[in-house]
Amino acid sequence: MRFRELKKQKKIENKTENTKTINYATYPDRVKAFIVDMFMIYTPILYFIAYVVMGSKDEFQSSQLAPFLAVSIYGLIYAVLVAKFGQTPGKKAYLIKIVDDKTQKNISVFRALCRFIMFLVSTTILLGLLTPFYRKDKKALHDIVCGTIEIQVKENTNQLGT
Repeated sequence: MRFRELKKQKKIENKTENTKTINYATYPDRVKAFIVDMFMIYTPILYFIAYVVMGSKDEFQSSQLAPFLAVSIYGLIYAVLVAKFGQTPGKKAYLIKIVDDKTQKNISVFRALCRFIMFLVSTTILLGLLTPFYRKDKKALHDIVCGTIEIQVKENTNQLGT
């Protein structure tokens, strides 16, 4: 065989080795994971701020700073969990992992925080929540902007807290 043919054959072999099938997380599982996160992370934060910090529900409701503080704390916790493990407790329960769309590796804390902020924006305009229905890769607006994907993992190999 000629050198060019060998080189061309090697390129074809490398392309077939590098192409992995990615199992994108389903939209219903993503919504269920979000609901679990709301109950496991956000609700305790709200309770703590309302009754321990503010003293009562009425004080919490009359404050404009308290809900912002609760969302900010939740965003920081979310970003740290996603950066360290690629999962939040809800995503772990439904075997979903947030990774970089090109390398399939965990993202940084800053990028996870930007993704959370873009999630807030995309839910506010509702357009971002509808984009997964029209895309093959199931990316929402915050995934498109931040260059991430939510994939289905086969096993529960990544243990939170270990």
